[in-house]
Amino acid sequence: MATVTFDKATRIYPGSTKPAVDALEIDIADGEFLVLVGPSGCGKSTSLRMLAGLEDVNGGAIRIGDRDVTHLPPKDRDIAMVFQNYALYPHMSVADNMGFALKIAGVNKAEIRQKVEEAAKILDLTEYLDRKPKALSGGQRQRVAMGRAIVREPQVFLMDEPLSNLDAKLRVSTRTQIASLQRRLGITTVYVTHDQVEALTMGDRVAVLKDGLLQQVDTPRNMYDRPANLFVAGFIGSPAMNLVEVPIADGGVKFGNSVVPVQRDALAAATDKTVTVGVRPEHFDVAGADADTGLAVVVNVVEELGSDAFVYGTAKVGGESKDLVVRVGGRDVPEKGSTLHVVPRAGETHVFSTSTGARLSD
Repeated sequence: MATVTFDKATRIYPGSTKPAVDALEIDIADGEFLVLVGPSGCGKSTSLRMLAGLEDVNGGAIRIGDRDVTHLPPKDRDIAMVFQNYALYPHMSVADNMGFALKIAGVNKAEIRQKVEEAAKILDLTEYLDRKPKALSGGQRQRVAMGRAIVREPQVFLMDEPLSNLDAKLRVSTRTQIASLQRRLGITTVYVTHDQVEALTMGDRVAVLKDGLLQQVDTPRNMYDRPANLFVAGFIGSPAMNLVEVPIADGGVKFGNSVVPVQRDALAAATDKTVTVGVRPEHFDVAGADADTGLAVVVNVVEELGSDAFVYGTAKVGGESKDLVVRVGGRDVPEKGSTLHVVPRAGETHVFSTSTGARLSD
């Protein structure tokens, strides 16, 4: 097994002046599951392809273990890649697909068969070994692609959106299978996705990219609880964090008709007359219908999820209409068109600089 290091790794595509990946610095521990996440075009797949040797590195270095692999061809990097589109040979059986890389490497037939059968047992594919890929479902094909990677016993697994071709229910079950499989095998894994729920549920750590720049790398819990800036705050979490620009008041911030206490240090660090306050949907307290505290939210849509519900509404903030999401209990769901008064729960607010987007609160 091995560590992986991106040391100021940069990729600039020919004909472009702006880097697709700009001085990426991440240290990935031996056996860690790191997820690269971000919107389309943020550089996550490019970063993975640089590590695989499929993209040139124009600056900085990439190391696997103690080896500098920056300019090594893919075959010499001891990595195995799982693609979005499975990339299986249609004319070969499942067993031949899984063992193909070993066959090319000159491994004897008996050893190939043993490794393929071991991998098939782990992935619940034993009964499908003699079938062709066309006779399998999408989820089974993806497991074959995983099996092909496992039999090679690489130092690093690279996965590029491997679940995006699966339907919603299958994605959830396969997500769990991949995460538990990686823990069992202990192979260092770099996984790319645009789905932040996938990132939070699978990764030991998550790295968020935007426009080729690393925004934050942290555990899923820390990233949810302490996003480093406005972009991460708005990107991580489903539904997204509510971000509201509010004026600074004596002892806190003015939130509708209430003053919400926030950390004194955060306000002292603010350079604007306003700050942007972030509140997760579950961190609002709902006042009574006739109360005149907090922010008045007109209910537009209610998503009932059984145990709880998400209220999507509109509030007037600083003379402008602002969309807000509030989580409420499943037993006391408000009527569409009614008005809720909400106040952020003390100690559960996030304070950001309105001008720079940087986090101000601890």
